Amino acid sequence: MYHFNPIIQALIATIFTWAMTAAGATTVFFTKRINRKLLDSMLGFAAGVMISASFWALLLPSVEISRQKEIVAWFPASFGFVLGSIFILFIDKLLPHLHIGFSMEETEGIKSHLHRNILLVLAITLHNIPEGLAVGVAFGQLTPEATFSQFSGAIALAIGIGIQNLPEGVAVSMPLRGSGMSAIKSFWYGQLSGVVEPIFAVVGAFTVSLAGPILPYALAFAAGAMIYVVVEEVIPESQKAGNTDLATISTLIGFTIMMILDIALG
Repeated sequence: MYHFNPIIQALIATIFTWAMTAAGATTVFFTKRINRKLLDSMLGFAAGVMISASFWALLLPSVEISRQKEIVAWFPASFGFVLGSIFILFIDKLLPHLHIGFSMEETEGIKSHLHRNILLVLAITLHNIPEGLAVGVAFGQLTPEATFSQFSGAIALAIGIGIQNLPEGVAVSMPLRGSGMSAIKSFWYGQLSGVVEPIFAVVGAFTVSLAGPILPYALAFAAGAMIYVVVEEVIPESQKAGNTDLATISTLIGFTIMMILDIALG
């Protein structure tokens, strides 16, 4: 299977991760509100998965590929990581969005008159951009000469991102439902936040398959983008309500599960 077109594989993988976001959003059909402790633990778990994936599935392979190509091992990883962080910083400053549990006065990005609910959706959408890039880059490296280990590593990354998309689907749809929006609309906007993943996955896979030498830089770029989102958004959201121990433990659990997935499959 890993000899199939890598762009198609990236698309299929992120359709799965998008579906997991939609699965999380279905909670609005069963309840109007979610316990804040549960939500914070879910956000912490998502942060742990993203941090773990950034190292095990992206940065470490970037360093290993650089060594194989006799490039200074630390340079592509460092350069790509910083560039990815700057990329998301740029989007963060432009895209109007509002994090869960924050007041309208704390809206980030360019000033707008968008409704609070739309701003919440845009915040989770911002989370999903680096996730789509990460999966796309992971599959984009699968040339006909790719090893089964590389293929299974990309699969592990897609599974990990999919798992953490479940709580993200909950995190964006439940506040909408709690604000009085209908279950159907809450679900629609909740799953819509994941639509950017297939788009950016295709972009990432196409770029890497077109220009193979940039692979170690692209892997680190996706890692930098994900770590920026985790530190600037996901972790602060999980700690906002004061459930710090619960959120931290959930982060460690998420990190461990993603690490096991990547080592076992990759």
